[in-house]
Amino acid sequence: MPSNNGPAAPAATAASNSLLLSKGVTRLEVTLKLTTAILALAAGVYTYLGVRELLNGSPTTVFFAAVIYSVAVSVGIYAFWIFLMQFMPHVVDRTGRWLMFGCMLLGSLMIVAMSSWLNASALAGAAAIQQHLAITVQNYTRDLDTANSNAIAAQGLLPDIQLASSRFAKLADAERAGSLTGTAGSGTVVQLLTQMSGQLDGLGQEVQASGKRVSALFEQGGKHLAKMRELISDRGPISERSDAFATESLALSGVIANLQQTSVAPAVKRAAASLSSTFIAPAAGGRTADLADRQTAVVGKVETSIAAQAASLSDAADKILALPRVEPARFQTMSPAEAVLRYASDFIPSWAGAISIDLMPAVLVLILCVVHAAIRREGLPAFSASGMTAGELVAALQMAREVEDARRPVPGDVAVEAKPDEPASSTATADEENVTPLSSARHTK
Repeated sequence: MPSNNGPAAPAATAASNSLLLSKGVTRLEVTLKLTTAILALAAGVYTYLGVRELLNGSPTTVFFAAVIYSVAVSVGIYAFWIFLMQFMPHVVDRTGRWLMFGCMLLGSLMIVAMSSWLNASALAGAAAIQQHLAITVQNYTRDLDTANSNAIAAQGLLPDIQLASSRFAKLADAERAGSLTGTAGSGTVVQLLTQMSGQLDGLGQEVQASGKRVSALFEQGGKHLAKMRELISDRGPISERSDAFATESLALSGVIANLQQTSVAPAVKRAAASLSSTFIAPAAGGRTADLADRQTAVVGKVETSIAAQAASLSDAADKILALPRVEPARFQTMSPAEAVLRYASDFIPSWAGAISIDLMPAVLVLILCVVHAAIRREGLPAFSASGMTAGELVAALQMAREVEDARRPVPGDVAVEAKPDEPASSTATADEENVTPLSSARHTK
């Protein structure tokens, strides 16, 4: 015959699991509250560290304001999660459960708004400011290199200027021997060629002097950049380093501006324009008409050569001037909280830790909801009384006896409670001894 105890075993197991879960929830109540309190305290501490950097005023005012805010945040976080732990697991209807989830989501967003970003500021604020400084140094390095390249570009005109000056000087020397006009001497042509050579030579010296100034300014800018990098890698307070960094950045901006003003390209363009536009052909000073005609012809050729040289220098200077002007980056100081928000994508682990401190109790709330749902499900009777078999009835009676045994007081308590009743028991015994059984009385008679 099949056994009738089979269906009763799952019911007993379910009841046993329900009892274990209930006892577990009871034992963990203190742990839940203590864990929530510690997490709320940690959130308050990091909130204090973060909000302290945002407040202005005297040190006393900043201290008390930060403490009050952090305490309010800690109390609010603790109360919010304790309320959810107490009520949310016991709301069983669908509408109420969804409303509770909505309240939990809204409260979580409020906690992130008032605490989590300040926690992230305390955890990664200094690192975020250091990254801001490093990015600013990169921008300044780029601007300094660009300004230096634009200023050095004018140095590329120096070989052309020196070559033209040398060519005019050689022509003057050749004319002294009569190579151009056919008559030796230092007349009109020699003077003109010497004058043009001197002007170009002076322009070349100006370009060389500009190159030395550019090199000196670039070296000075490099020193400022080196100091800024030292401030980034230093271990001192980030606020002091940021202030010193701002001073160095201001000096470096001035160096970049001076580099752009040092460019000699505008001077070359003006000199080239003056060579052709202000050229005045000297009158031929030859003693004979034939010599004068030859001098005039040579002067015309010199004028054409000067015009071509001036056009070449002017075009080269225009290309340099067409280069985009450098706008130096401006260093903007910011608080740790602002830096964390601006560079949030670079500090995802810090943001995750800051948010987890505040929202970790949400996991505990969900666990409580699951456990209480299991207790309600497994605590319900699996079978109705009218449909129970004999085996199920025996199992139910056995469970009832186990429950009764669990509720029965220990023997020590029974002995203590029985002492006041001892006189009554002895009296009852004495009465029983004085009572003669009816059958015995009849037999005696």
